[in-house]
Formats: sequence, C-alpha cells, structure tokens
Amino acid sequence: MEIFQLFKESLPSLLSGLSVTIELAVISLILAVILGIVLGIFSISTSKILKGIATTYIYIIRGTPLMIQALFLYFGLGQALNIQFDPILAGIITLTANASAYMAEIFRGGIQAVDKGQMEAARCLGLGYSKAMVKVILPQAVKIMIPSMLNQFIVTLKDTSILTVISVRELTESGKIIIARNYMALQMYAIVAGMYFILITALTLVSSYIERRSSRGNKR
Repeated sequence: MEIFQLFKESLPSLLSGLSVTIELAVISLILAVILGIVLGIFSISTSKILKGIATTYIYIIRGTPLMIQALFLYFGLGQALNIQFDPILAGIITLTANASAYMAEIFRGGIQAVDKGQMEAARCLGLGYSKAMVKVILPQAVKIMIPSMLNQFIVTLKDTSILTVISVRELTESGKIIIARNYMALQMYAIVAGMYFILITALTLVSSYIERRSSRGNKR
C-alpha cells in the first residue's frame, strides 16, 4: 500500500526527528526538575522575596501558551538582544522554562504531603533546615512525586511538536519537510501521529506500572 511505501522511504528522516524529540524532552525535563526543586522550595519558603519570585515565575509561565514562549525567546528576545539562537538551544530553554513551572507545583505538593512531624523530628536531632530538607523530606517527597513527574515527561514530549514554529527539526518538523517534497499530507501526518501514539502509549504504561509499584510500597 502507498502509506507503507511512504513510511519505508521516510523512516530514516522520521527516526532522526524522533531522536531529536526524545533528546529535547529528556534534557529539558532533567533541567526542569533541578529548577523545579529550587522553585518548589522557594514557594514554601518563609521568605516573602523568595516566595514572590517563585509565585511570579509560575504564574507568568503557566499563564502564557508554550508557542508564544518559544516565539518570544527565539524571535522577540533574539532580535532585542541581537542574538541568533540555535533552534535546539531555544527549544530546550523554552521547554525547560515551561516544564519547570509545573514541576515546581509538583514538588511543592510533594513536599507538603510529607508529614510535618518528619521535619520537626529532623530538627530535634540537630539537623539544620537545609540538611533536613535534603536528607529527610526530599527523599520521601520524590517517591510521592514520581507518577506526576512521569506524566509531566509525557506532556513535555508532546509539547516538543510545538517547537516546529521555530524550525526545530523534531518529529513533526521532519514530517512537514517530507510533505513539502511529496504533498502527501494525510498519509504523512497519519504516520507521525502513529509514531507519537506508540511512544506515548508505551510511556503511559510504564508510568502506570511505576505508580502501582509505588502505591504498593507506600502501603507496606
């Protein structure tokens, strides 16, 4: 059939785009976790300045579309600063900034879900706030947050398709380039959608499995 022949001919280009998609999602989420931890701690801090910084950042990022953030960084900020951003770098920065706002809320919720007595016990044993947070609270919070973090990875993976607006050659952009050569839009977008579906379904099943294992561990 025509669609299978198209898939066979386009596979190398599509796999190249898929590898960029996965690379963008993985790097961005790792950076978003680091930034999200900082913002999450800021958001529950007793310092009004730190809490204000975290709250403002989260509201701005969550209150604007990812596409606008990508366009603002790549074209707007690039023009204002007279900088030609590399599309991949701009994509990573955009995805990291976007995902970190959601990760901050995940971390805030995870930290607050840990019994307050844990912090009090750690402080009674002589640990300072920072050490108690790192050694006692965060390890327990991370276990609670793992399912939400995996879900955020799936969301970030899907969000990479939006980066086609700044010409990042990920899976969707690879499909668009192939369509420009053969004008087979219906078939190619069906193939691209199928590749996304298989990948995201696999990740969803892994996420569900880890969530079930985590739930069993919490009941023990």
